[in-house]
Amino acid sequence: MFNIGVISYSAAALMFLVLSLLLLTSWRGRLQGGLLVSAAISTVVWAVIAAYHAARGYPSLLLLPVAEVVRDGIWFAFLVRLLHAAQGGTRISAKLRWLSGSLIGVCLALLGVLAWPEIGAFAGGVDLRVLGYVLLAVAGLGLVEQIFRNTAAERRWGIKFLCLGIGGLFVYDFFLYSDALLFQHVDRHLWDARGVINALAVPLIAVSAARNPQWSLDVAVSRGVIFHTTALLGAGIYLLVMAGAGYYIRLYGGNWGLVAQAVFLFGAAVVLLMILSSGQARARGKVFLNKHFFSHKYDYREEWLRFIRTLSDSAPDSPRIGPARERAIKALAQIVDSPAGMLWWRRGTVDSDSPFVSQFMPAARWNVPQQAGASESAESSLADFLEQRQWVIDLGEYARHPEVYQGLEISPWMRDFPQGWLVVPLILHQQVPGFIVLTQPRAARHINWEDRDLLKTAGCQAASYLAQLEATQALVEARQFEAFNRLSAFVVHDLKNLVAQLSLVVSNAARHKHNPAFMEDAINTVEHATAKMNRLLAQLRSGSARTGMASEFELDALLREVIAMRVHVNPIPVLERSEAELFVEADRDRLAAVLVHLVQNAQEATPADGQVRIRLSGVDGQAVLEVEDTGHGMSAEFIRERLFQPFQTTKGGTGMGIGVYQSRELVRDLGGDIQVTSVPGKGTLFRILLPLKESRQDAKLLGSL
Repeated sequence: MFNIGVISYSAAALMFLVLSLLLLTSWRGRLQGGLLVSAAISTVVWAVIAAYHAARGYPSLLLLPVAEVVRDGIWFAFLVRLLHAAQGGTRISAKLRWLSGSLIGVCLALLGVLAWPEIGAFAGGVDLRVLGYVLLAVAGLGLVEQIFRNTAAERRWGIKFLCLGIGGLFVYDFFLYSDALLFQHVDRHLWDARGVINALAVPLIAVSAARNPQWSLDVAVSRGVIFHTTALLGAGIYLLVMAGAGYYIRLYGGNWGLVAQAVFLFGAAVVLLMILSSGQARARGKVFLNKHFFSHKYDYREEWLRFIRTLSDSAPDSPRIGPARERAIKALAQIVDSPAGMLWWRRGTVDSDSPFVSQFMPAARWNVPQQAGASESAESSLADFLEQRQWVIDLGEYARHPEVYQGLEISPWMRDFPQGWLVVPLILHQQVPGFIVLTQPRAARHINWEDRDLLKTAGCQAASYLAQLEATQALVEARQFEAFNRLSAFVVHDLKNLVAQLSLVVSNAARHKHNPAFMEDAINTVEHATAKMNRLLAQLRSGSARTGMASEFELDALLREVIAMRVHVNPIPVLERSEAELFVEADRDRLAAVLVHLVQNAQEATPADGQVRIRLSGVDGQAVLEVEDTGHGMSAEFIRERLFQPFQTTKGGTGMGIGVYQSRELVRDLGGDIQVTSVPGKGTLFRILLPLKESRQDAKLLGSL
């Protein structure tokens, strides 16, 4: 007659022995994994002793309860360490220290009770040993509950089977010893079933170990073994269900019962053979098992960090990485160990016979020769397949099984590219603006669903990166055109002022050509205009609005020159107050142009009998230049929204509306600013703030002392 206890605990010992060997061969030296290995080995020892105990007829052995306490203690150490990691894994909290100390105390107290049996019961007749086992079971359940509660929801996938397995063991121990505490003896049948219960927890613990590589455990099971075992198990379950259904058909089928049963079983067998012989069913089954029962093929964190690092390398022209588009090729190629590749990007070209034609053109290459004249129409079968299916094309698989890629026809340039291996679509907003062709890896490699999913996801990121690159280039070109147009507008504005000065000379030449003073002024005006136009030509050649050399000069002298240039126009500007020895460092001609423009605007806005007053002072290390008029003024809304906007003017068709904007930009480049105060109908005050030259400012302060 079989001894059920021996078989039960032998099964537990065998299962935990296999688990221990698997964990030992996969252990990488981390403490968490070491504690799990120790717990599994201690359970093997405990199960062997329990099997020996059952074989000897359950004698009173001290070794078995001691082994059980040691086993529980090691499992507690593993769970406490796991709880510490779930709480953040930085510092051990006071609560966790108290819990660890309490568990150690309970285990030591129970070992003391086991060592001295005479104190095993107290006055109430309760067996302290059994009570201790109940407390251990409760403590284990509490630990399992705390681990699950403190683990983030997105990480419970990795520990739920461990909690189910170990929690189930402690639940059964609690039931076993609670029953023993209630009835004053351990139920033999419950005790014998305990070994099988422990054996059933092993697969759950193994699955959690495989899902937690941070324990430094690389548990792996052959996919082929799992696939065939699952297929056999599924076929067996299917046949059992069909046999049961056939039995009920025969039982309740009356005269036709036997015939119906035979027909039903034959049909069920045919359906099973069809499923087992179906390549599509096998492929779907493999994909299902790979996705749901195995660790991933890639370390996605490392792959994604490397992919982003390659894309965002800070040296776009580095010989190690190459230009930006080549980095996109390399980032995808690294995933599948491809040594080279080529990027094709959608381009629009103007054809003489048709309107706009969109084509894919080679945009970049990495470690492959250039394909001259190669192109792919956006309406070809390849483009249509990538657009509709958004699937990674394996050119080798296409050559062997073209029926898998229905509707796809390889273009001529692909036949001239024999090293081509994978065509990865770059998907952006459900469209394919480009694709990357990767070459064969140095070592033969078979791609599966996981490779395809990762390549498609990386292709989406690469498409976004390349589209952003295209947009950035377009923006840079637009800004270059904008800068050129703005420079042209500034030059035209300055030319307009020069033409106005020369026109004034021409209009007065007939009356004053015999006046030596007029002729001298006319020559000076022409000389100034010539020098200014030469500077404007230099600006156009360099593409910069600032070609003058900065120099140090006194503002009082500059103001007097500006006023002298505008005394021929009413109302004549008046210098009310000016502090001498205020020096600034700037382009003298450009700053003079700013002042001339402000004075000219004040004169044009003021009637001939009005006033234009100019003041210069120094305040807190700044030069303050004020141009005030008694003209028609401006509204606060106009000052706020339109005054400093380019191409906004109140002069109708005679003004360009960029003078004030240009003036403010120049003053701000010098570290200053322009402030405006105006009241409609009463006049306007322009205040220019400029930083004084520090050396002159310090000298002036020392002189005043």
